[in-house]
Amino acid sequence: MAWSVEKCNGNGVEPTRMGLVHPAMEDYAEEAIEAVNAGKVIAVPTDTLYGFACDACSMEAVKQIYEIKGRKYTSPLAICVGDVQDIQRFAVTDHLPRGLLNSLLPGPVTVVLRRGESSILEKSLNPGLDSIGVRVPNCSFIRAIARGSGSALALTSANLSGQPSSVDIKDFENLWEHCAYVYNGGVLPSGRAGSTVVDLTKPGKYKILRPGSAKEETVEILEHHALVEDSSTSSQGT
Repeated sequence: MAWSVEKCNGNGVEPTRMGLVHPAMEDYAEEAIEAVNAGKVIAVPTDTLYGFACDACSMEAVKQIYEIKGRKYTSPLAICVGDVQDIQRFAVTDHLPRGLLNSLLPGPVTVVLRRGESSILEKSLNPGLDSIGVRVPNCSFIRAIARGSGSALALTSANLSGQPSSVDIKDFENLWEHCAYVYNGGVLPSGRAGSTVVDLTKPGKYKILRPGSAKEETVEILEHHALVEDSSTSSQGT
């Protein structure tokens, strides 16, 4: 898929907040990985919006994200992994057409899949749901953090629940104090549209749960791989 590549590199270190804000550059990836592995929350750019991220297998860290956002615990979180091949560690992929995930990702798409019994995710993440939304953003910085963490990142937009999404770190400046670090990737060009969310839990079918920023391209790829739209009203997702 011919996504525009957004490397998410920052424009220099912010002189404020005692070093809290750093550029989203490779030099700072190790620092971010250490924070995540210590159970802390960081703010990072993706290829769509700024997000809060933490270790998806640290329930204390996940709880912090809910508290920072003022988000209901019944609202599920997606996860982010470093590479497409990592998805199978966390979700069921063997029913998907060959090459589909590599055509969709990396990119501004969240794929909703069944966890399955082999998933290494903590069962306490999104309790009551047997599906999980997975992202592989087209952003080298967050992917480096996910790879280095050895796990998956819980990922959600960096804003108070119900408020506009953030395309600039200044959009959520009132929430910086709750993060170990805030990584500046500049102003993101998404127009505040998040990722396109597509349910792929049913073999041979797809359902768009949120149009997001790449619906048309996503549907084109899905139908190229012979998937048909699921017209049923009971489709579970995140």
